[in-house]
Amino acid sequence: MTNRARLAVPTGLAAAFLLVGCSSDNDDSPQLNTLPGFITGEVQQQDYDGITDDLLTAGLGGSGLANATAPAFADSLNPTPAELRRLAIYTNYRALADMTADGGYGRLYGPQVGRDDDGLVAGSETLALATVPGANHPVTVMVQVPASFDTEQACMVTAPSSGSRGIYGAIGTAGEWGLKQGCAVVYTDKGTGTGSHNLMTDRAQRLDGTLSDDDDAPVLFRANLTDAERQAFNTSHPDRLAFKHAHSRDNPEADWGRHVLQSVEFGFYVLNQRYGKPHGDDGRTVVLTPENTLVIASSVSNGGGASVRAAELDENGWIDGVAVSEPNINPTPDSSFTLRQGDGPVITGHSRSLLDYTTAIALYQGCANRAPAVRDDAPFNAALNNVGVNETTCTALAAKGLVTGATLDEQATDALRILNDEYAIQPEQNLVAPSHYGASVAQAIAMTYANAYGEFPVNQPLCGLSLAATADQGTVTPLADAQEAALFATSNGIPPTSGVQLVYDQAAGAPTRLADAVSTSSGLADHGLDALLCLRSLMDGLDPVTGDALSAPLQVQAERVSTGVEAVRASGDLQGKPAVFVTGRADAILPINHTSRPYFGLNRRVEGDASGLRYYEVLNAHHLDAFNAFPGFDARYVPLHHYYLQALDLVYDRLTTGAELPPSQVVRPQPRGAGAPALTLAQLPAIQPAPAQADRIRFVDSQVRIPD
Repeated sequence: MTNRARLAVPTGLAAAFLLVGCSSDNDDSPQLNTLPGFITGEVQQQDYDGITDDLLTAGLGGSGLANATAPAFADSLNPTPAELRRLAIYTNYRALADMTADGGYGRLYGPQVGRDDDGLVAGSETLALATVPGANHPVTVMVQVPASFDTEQACMVTAPSSGSRGIYGAIGTAGEWGLKQGCAVVYTDKGTGTGSHNLMTDRAQRLDGTLSDDDDAPVLFRANLTDAERQAFNTSHPDRLAFKHAHSRDNPEADWGRHVLQSVEFGFYVLNQRYGKPHGDDGRTVVLTPENTLVIASSVSNGGGASVRAAELDENGWIDGVAVSEPNINPTPDSSFTLRQGDGPVITGHSRSLLDYTTAIALYQGCANRAPAVRDDAPFNAALNNVGVNETTCTALAAKGLVTGATLDEQATDALRILNDEYAIQPEQNLVAPSHYGASVAQAIAMTYANAYGEFPVNQPLCGLSLAATADQGTVTPLADAQEAALFATSNGIPPTSGVQLVYDQAAGAPTRLADAVSTSSGLADHGLDALLCLRSLMDGLDPVTGDALSAPLQVQAERVSTGVEAVRASGDLQGKPAVFVTGRADAILPINHTSRPYFGLNRRVEGDASGLRYYEVLNAHHLDAFNAFPGFDARYVPLHHYYLQALDLVYDRLTTGAELPPSQVVRPQPRGAGAPALTLAQLPAIQPAPAQADRIRFVDSQVRIPD
């Protein structure tokens, strides 16, 4: 049955045709439900009553998730799996959403909204490890089936983790919407996740988050080192950790779409184990299939990008629609179209890769933080960034000829110009970017993704960068046992996180936390500029200072990185599926001129009038809603999450009732303003079914045209 046919037949009626079971041989014998071959090891399943514990809030309820005090472990060194799960759900929910009532939590979004209780959801949760051919390490997959699931109106939502987070990384986004809708939610950590390996103690996390030093135990990740290699590295680089996304020697992003499709297949297995008819000894027949179950590919950020890739790769027609927010997508570059916002400059240099624009931000943003246009107005600039280091970074860049200007203000202004003009980073992102630099977002992404794209081993630190805990002066120290015990629950999978820092091993004097590092070439505390230049060189394949060819070893590394980057490029072909992207114009992590905007153009080039994609660009919104809880952000920005939930509603309505998706458009919510009074729905205009002509985003004459 095609997607179009599904629109014409109510889900319950479609299911009635298929409940007799199906067979690949088109006979009357029932199809037996079998565990997919990509599942490795034990399948773990747990039921939750929705009273003492639940799927969505781990028993905390919406009010408990809003509590600023995190749930504690009875024994900080030996947390139980249930305690780790509860803290993981608490941490991941709060990492993505503004949890303040004035910002909208508990009123406009949250587990309890639309419910007459605190938002607890009863049901079952099933976890397993899975693998794709050629991968060195497994991924985690999970299926949550709410007690309200209705086989006559069967639905499924994908929830790959955002960022590099673990299996609960999308619990507060796709998880919240899907479970409240009564849909099964299928999760994957997509080969990133919280898996870490303490190379000194040899401890790693099991599927339930507890630690093991048994080399034969199934764990989320263990570095591909022999005992001799690990011991040699511990001697030269003591107290280091390996993280799965950076050091698995896989390029997980190249398989994100496959990971999502595997989670869907595992989801159907779990559903049919639960709802299929008994057949023989312990067997079950297949009653729920892609033909009678509505499947929406969803999630945000990296998870959104993974679901988009899954829709592109969906040869079997398992996915019916796509609803994603701020997707990390690397469109295949296509110079046949351009971008233009209002009467602004025509942008030809769109579709830069994640590593391209991120290494540029890592290189120039520290100096740009000092620019008069952003210095005093950017929230958290002074709080998170060392002003002195910003200035010495400008000095070091100027000495290398990478910025111009006789004064610090002029040098910083030139650094900002380079980012805006040469790298097509929108000016709307300028006030958000300093806070992200202070949190080492670009630096962490550059280090992690360069390692992943080139599939480099942990014992050969790329550009002299490794991962370890550090003391007050930035010197390497062992990670505290209590911090390591909690990593499954507190880590975002991409250090700096949970006490683990980026360390520059080649800093002048001794290995030092990157943010505190003195570069050998400059003799200055310039945020380890030498390391950032090295990462940039791997992107360009040229020395960023001289423009010369790289040394032979670096050239080999750059070629490996380039191969990895090309492997993650998106095709733009969503196969006509109804799809919605929502993205904040002020996104300073995934700049819109390299992600959502050019993907919209590429999709129009590939699919033409058959395209089902709609793009909604939201003003006064950025990438990390959680920052909106803090002064400076609260007055300026609205929750993009609100529009993500609306996108899911729109796609669901399209698939169940045939309602048309609204045209692509700019959405104009009003920020809270001075004093940040409580946000109201009146400030959040809905995505319009018939937007004004002046608000419509169009693809005209080989150009994506976006209104101001």
